[in-house]
This record gives sequence, C-alpha cells and structure tokens, in this order.
Amino acid sequence: MLRPRRPNARHGGRVTSALMTTSSQTNPSHITANGVDIAYLEAGPMDGPLALCLHGFPDHAPTWRFLMPLLAEAGYHAVAPWLRGYAPTGLAADGNYQVASLALDALALADQLAGDNDAVIIGHDWGAITTHTAVAHRPDRFSKMVAIAVPHALAMGAYLMEPEQLKRMWYQFFFQMPTADFVVPMNDFAIIDTLWTDWSPGYTPDPEDMHALKDTLASPGSLTAALNYYRFVHGTLANDPALDAVQAGFISPINIPALYLHGADDGCMGEQLVKEDELRPHYPGGLDVAVIPDAGHFLHIEKPEIVNPMIMEFLKR
Repeated sequence: MLRPRRPNARHGGRVTSALMTTSSQTNPSHITANGVDIAYLEAGPMDGPLALCLHGFPDHAPTWRFLMPLLAEAGYHAVAPWLRGYAPTGLAADGNYQVASLALDALALADQLAGDNDAVIIGHDWGAITTHTAVAHRPDRFSKMVAIAVPHALAMGAYLMEPEQLKRMWYQFFFQMPTADFVVPMNDFAIIDTLWTDWSPGYTPDPEDMHALKDTLASPGSLTAALNYYRFVHGTLANDPALDAVQAGFISPINIPALYLHGADDGCMGEQLVKEDELRPHYPGGLDVAVIPDAGHFLHIEKPEIVNPMIMEFLKR
C-alpha cells in the first residue's frame, strides 16, 4: 500500500493562475458524445494525451479544478465533463442512466477528443464506477486509470451488506422512492449539505461549489437524472438488454495499471472496503492503493496537496 507523502507546497490549496483559468471557465465547451450533449471544462494542450476526469454524486465538474492545472502542466489535455443529466450537460434522450450508458459516454468522449492519442481516465464516486466499467469493456482505450472513493464492484461485495455500511447507504434506498424527487430540493437542497457533511467530516465545502452544484441539480430534469443513476443500479429501473455486454464491465477485471485512493474518514464508503489483498485480484493489470488520513469521501478536493501528487506520480511511471 502506498504511503501519502508530506504535502508539497506546489500542489497545495493556493489558487494558481492556471487554476483560476480552469475554475473560472464560465462557458464550458460542448460536444455530442454517445447521443448526449456533454458540457466540459478543459485545460492544457488540445493535442496532448487526454486525461478524462469524471465526477460523482453529489458533485460536478469544477471540483477537479485542483488537479486539472497539474495535468495541463504535464502536457495532458485535461477534460472534466458534467456527467449525463447533470446540467449544463443534456439529459439522456432515452432516459437511460445505467452504468453501461455512462461508460459509453466516457468511451465516446475519449474517442472523439483523443483520437489515436494516449488517454488516461480518473473517476470519483460515480465517476469511479464509470471508469471501472469503461476500462473493463475497452482496456485498449486507456493506458492507466485512477479510481477515488469507490473500488471495484466485486471487491465491495460482502461489505456492502454489513450493518454499518448499510447505514451509510441509507440515501441510496431513499432515492428509490418517487418522493425523493420532491424531498431532496426542500430547504435549498439541505440533504446535499448533509451528505457532504456526513461523508467528509471536518471539511467545509466552498460555498461557491455548493451554490453551483445546487444550480445544476435544480435545472429541469437534472435531479431526477441523478437519482435515476441509483434506481438503475439497484434495479428499480430496468437496464437495457442491448447494453448487457457493456454492463458486464461493471464486474469485470481491470487489465491496465490502476491507482485506487480512499479517505480514511469516508462517511459514505467505509474504510473496511479497502482491503488490498481483496482488491488486488480484480486488478490483474496492476494496482497501487493508498488510504489518505484525515480525508473523507471528497478527498480529491479535501486533500489536493496529498491526492494530486500521488495521481501525477502514478501517471508519470
């Protein structure tokens, strides 16, 4: 297991000019990929190797703002899309938000933005689920992957049924109910604030992040889309059988080098999910694992001074 290094001032929370450029991109780029109008932030040379950064729930593309300038400095074309259904990305015309569709979105983005060039993929939470599935389905598309906060689905298996983990997952069961669409927006999306507080104890989110995230979820159709991710994965909504071959990637081995990062204080996915001897068999392409002390679920924005150097060092190897 990797040991986090002492923070390097270059990778700390200080806002650099490159970071300001990335985080203040008020007019995101757009591309149609897999039939969805996808909005994305970008940094770095457009002819560089692609670094695709995928957010989770409840989150949005701008929280990659600490990593993207470092990727750009290293020569990558860093791209952080809003996932399907999350405004300003469009809704899925067919209403499909199953894992396979997310993976196909990522693969379509990589094909269109990277062409024949190299590409790496980095995902947090639902972005990590998408990353695993896309890589397993097409291991030739990406040379390396990074997953944050959610490991391989089969590695989680038995632990998801433990009482403590079931308690952490209460929101997923609540989201199966139609009333969730009406309750979640109440009191200015107070439940979103609660999830961030519970999942990343001791961390105070940037108010601008929370305001922008709530604006995204308040956009017509976006909240239902985000909730439908959970309804598809738990079977409340039925997967499309035509996508079964892609969906199989959700539980298939990872055959490229992978880095997995987890916060020691994650209030969403407990640290007991991170047992290296149980993770490793699902990553025959090679696996590095690190648990970040004093970090919760959103460790990529809580501890960028620790997380980002680990990602960059992994990609350089």
